[in-house]
Amino acid sequence: MRRGEFPDGSHVLRAKIDMASPNLNMRDPALYRIKHASHHRTGDKWCIYPMYDFAHGQSDSIERITHSICTLEFEDHRPLYDWFIEHLEIFAPQQIEFARLNLTYTVLSKRKLLELVQGGFVSGWDDPRMPTLSGLRRRGYPPASIRRFCDRIGVAKRDSVVDIALLEHTIREDMNRTAPRFMGVVNPLRVVIENYPEGQEEELDAVNNPEDPEAGTRKVPFSRVIYIEREDFREDPPKKFFRLGPGREVRLRYAYFITCTGFEKDENGEIVELRCQYDPATRGGDAPDGRKVKGTIHWVSATHAVDAEVRLYDRLFSVENPSSEDNDFKEYLNPNSLEVLPDCKLEPALAEIEPGTEVQFERRGYFCVDSKDSKPGQLVFNRIVALRDSWKKIEQQNQGR
Repeated sequence: MRRGEFPDGSHVLRAKIDMASPNLNMRDPALYRIKHASHHRTGDKWCIYPMYDFAHGQSDSIERITHSICTLEFEDHRPLYDWFIEHLEIFAPQQIEFARLNLTYTVLSKRKLLELVQGGFVSGWDDPRMPTLSGLRRRGYPPASIRRFCDRIGVAKRDSVVDIALLEHTIREDMNRTAPRFMGVVNPLRVVIENYPEGQEEELDAVNNPEDPEAGTRKVPFSRVIYIEREDFREDPPKKFFRLGPGREVRLRYAYFITCTGFEKDENGEIVELRCQYDPATRGGDAPDGRKVKGTIHWVSATHAVDAEVRLYDRLFSVENPSSEDNDFKEYLNPNSLEVLPDCKLEPALAEIEPGTEVQFERRGYFCVDSKDSKPGQLVFNRIVALRDSWKKIEQQNQGR
């Protein structure tokens, strides 16, 4: 076998233990198999390779692993793990088994993840939709949040599927306390404030993080032309829509009250620009006469806006447990798991932000500067998680029951 005299699969080397053992793994298990294949480290030097059960305990022993943590399917293999260590008289780690972590709306099987990568369904192992460490890192998941999530779900001896909403909830909890706030308009609509003096600019005070008083404030520039989110305006506002519409007044975050006086459409009937009036007495967001507005929207000064691409990532699969379905798991891939918005407008404080930095775009969610594609002058942000917290609703429903 070692000299390469036999073809693949023609012979194996087995351990002589006990063919009558009630544990199938102890019935003279295979130690080595023949495989004529080039190895990424040793090239063609070897044509025999150890089986997993034989190499497992020895690898742990060589590396002086004290506790070898395995999933439940290794429980029946533990007697063989211990048998090899005992008869080889080597350092003895302790194997401990626990239930595998399973999350809804994803797969954690390495074989299935490999299919996604090789099939081009994702951009690679570090695709921000992938449940790999490199994917989670690039997505912007804070390591502390992942550890807190694992602490919350604990260690069990029974297989279960954990709702990914709990992981998202944990991330929101942590980032709400730590992530600085900025204003970013991902689907911009141009607004001209007609009674604001042309050429005039001013700086307004904005809070960096209301959950952290020590985070301080920053200056945000304001001018005659601004961008707001397209979804914050309706030509014919429905009931309980408290944002901008014809004749309606809203508050610009940290700035002024504005009232929509008109709008312009293109040849396709799409609204391309709003015309508004502002109330100079409402600087900072409050009216001296005490009048109230129901809507507060974010904005970015057009003169000072920083262009960026924003990638809105969502769950990779459209069903909770794609592996349990009858059809091929790839049939349940979510076609809307990635939406790329190339023409976003951000406040100028984000111009020099470093890759990997995590921030909150007010009213939009938590985002991370992409560590792979983002460059100075070509910013790319990945959405870590939206602001909406479905886990709170789940908790409330459970309490109601």
